[in-house]
Amino acid sequence: MSDRSGEGAVTAGTEAAELNPLVEKAPVGEATDLPRAFALLAEMTRRFADSLEVTPALVAALESIAAQLGAEGGSLWLRDDQAGEAGEIVCEASVGPADITGLRLSIEEGIVGRCVRENACQSVFDTAKDPAFASSVDKASGIRTRSILCAPMPGSDGAIGAVELINRREGDGCFSAGDLHVLEVLASSAALALSNARMATAAAEHRRVQRELELAAEIQRALLPEAGAVDAPIHGENVPARTVSGDFFDYLELSDGRISFCLGDVSGKGMNAALLMAKTASLYRCLTKTIPSPGRLLAVINDELAETSSRGMFVTMAAGVYDPASGQVVLANAGHEPPLFRSTDGGFRGIPALEPPLGVIQGLLPPEGYPETTIDLAGGRLFVFSDGLTEAIGADGEQIGSEGLEALFDEYQEDSIADCVAAVIRRVGDLEHRDDLTLLGLEQRAGSTSEERAEALWDHRCPAEAKQLAGIRKDLRGALAAAGLDDTRAADFVTAIDEACQNVVRHAYADAPAGDMQVTLLRCGSEWTLLLRDWAPPVDPSCLDAGRDFDDLRPGGLGTRFMKELMDEVSFDSPPAGGGNRLRLVKRLS
Repeated sequence: MSDRSGEGAVTAGTEAAELNPLVEKAPVGEATDLPRAFALLAEMTRRFADSLEVTPALVAALESIAAQLGAEGGSLWLRDDQAGEAGEIVCEASVGPADITGLRLSIEEGIVGRCVRENACQSVFDTAKDPAFASSVDKASGIRTRSILCAPMPGSDGAIGAVELINRREGDGCFSAGDLHVLEVLASSAALALSNARMATAAAEHRRVQRELELAAEIQRALLPEAGAVDAPIHGENVPARTVSGDFFDYLELSDGRISFCLGDVSGKGMNAALLMAKTASLYRCLTKTIPSPGRLLAVINDELAETSSRGMFVTMAAGVYDPASGQVVLANAGHEPPLFRSTDGGFRGIPALEPPLGVIQGLLPPEGYPETTIDLAGGRLFVFSDGLTEAIGADGEQIGSEGLEALFDEYQEDSIADCVAAVIRRVGDLEHRDDLTLLGLEQRAGSTSEERAEALWDHRCPAEAKQLAGIRKDLRGALAAAGLDDTRAADFVTAIDEACQNVVRHAYADAPAGDMQVTLLRCGSEWTLLLRDWAPPVDPSCLDAGRDFDDLRPGGLGTRFMKELMDEVSFDSPPAGGGNRLRLVKRLS
């Protein structure tokens, strides 16, 4: 060190003329047994290498150092730069007549403080003559310190601490220059061992945290929905920027056949964002089964998150419900990136957020919740995504934005929705990006009608005769019950089809040979359909205009107005193949 004399002693707080005679009184050969010192160094190194806990090894090393150099007591101090303006030193281990472990001193205080601060050895013969001596240590320990030998524990950015010995037992109580050399070497060995132990602890902690992150990522993946069939109308993918993700998506089929879906993005990164993501995803999956309105659903989730979230974290989220029977989507947006609807003509329409994200403030929204937008897919596609996609950097060094995404959606418009989503995620993933990538796609394929996808529950063909009506009513009621419909709702279907069949029996074949009629019951999601087919001459569909009764064309029965009171839709289809008429009665049940 820079202030070491030729004899190896460092003076501090006392005139050099006073200390030089002190060092000369104890020649190196007399004060230090070098073979024993090297043996002690080897033993310390072995202990540090074998011990998984550094503190017991430091205490054992301190005991050996004090015994080797004949000190009455000793202490090992470590620097704590987080405490106080200048920092503090803390006694981590002590041996001798008093235990001062845990004692704290300012780094500006005491001989040991000066040793750490200056990163230089200190040798004090008479503490009474050194104003830097901290008498508070003697007051805390109850012993009298007469002489001190102190060596720093070197680190990459200065001393990390110091080893201090007090009151040599033998002779005149003075430590020699040789003692100082030995202590300096042993303190350096202790510093190296401590640094290695800290690195090993940090590495173990890193491995533990990494294992926890991997477990969290596995749990997150389990929260995502399983990929549906190849021809499923909805598909999503998530690629985390780190081990865990702050993005999530979900979709599930409700009891009435509709599909509920959402995509969210949690503010922030890391474990906190992952935990909030898991909570939000769990709330969504639980509540969407009982709250049919996506706007109201988001409002309930918002209130829950605002009540319990902390550190200013929030969640942007778009949620919707898709009805395969009608092809309609009801969508609500809570501060999220505007979803994009691509119509069959290639045009795009964004659905912007009109209200803030979830978790910002409780009770902000009206009872109906977040505003809702209804979209008729009509063979088009809806894409919901996180801002990680739009913020990816393109070849020009700029963010690709929504226009870049639209170009990718156009490029893969002929692919299935699953292949389109996968391709877009792959393409954006190849670009420079720093955020999670999450994309959810929903489509209604052109020509995919509710009837083509409907489940046939009952079909009955019989002569168009009055005596057949009782059997039709009974069999239809049984089919509806078997499908899970209660008697009250079933009565509407039975009454409506009975009225329609009476008109066929009485009037359809009035000017033609008697023929058959056929009743078919279909269900597609929440939409229930009755089809009444006959092979009579075609009727004028205008008879079903809002201002006219069926009676205007065919007198008798209760009329179309009554059927329209019972059903949601009453209409004639285009003339079916083979001629005749087909009346469609539709009921949508929530």
